[in-house]
Amino acid sequence: MATNELAVAIPDAFPVGPGHTLVVPRRHVTEFFDLTGDEQTAVWRLVAIVRANLQETRKPDGFNVGLNAGAAAGQTVPHAHVHVIPRYTGDSRDPRGGVRHVIPAKARYWKDEP
Repeated sequence: MATNELAVAIPDAFPVGPGHTLVVPRRHVTEFFDLTGDEQTAVWRLVAIVRANLQETRKPDGFNVGLNAGAAAGQTVPHAHVHVIPRYTGDSRDPRGGVRHVIPAKARYWKDEP
């Protein structure tokens, strides 16, 4: 999909929705924060390119972008990567709170009903 000197973008093998893409550093490290500053920058630059490509080709209504660092954070693949997940109106009953849903009981912080 997209590459640069220090990272590559690949489709997620178990996508949560159409266009779900992983941006992966070329050097193998377990966690994102073990990457050098240059590698982190390269990953984020590629995230922006992936987002632009997905915006053009899939025309989503929004995006979730994130990473899991460590088992306690839900990381199951021992290679650093960033998720770029296109979101579409109606793909979730109530998407408010976004990434806060990693701890469902803490996701809802607003008072009004959807």
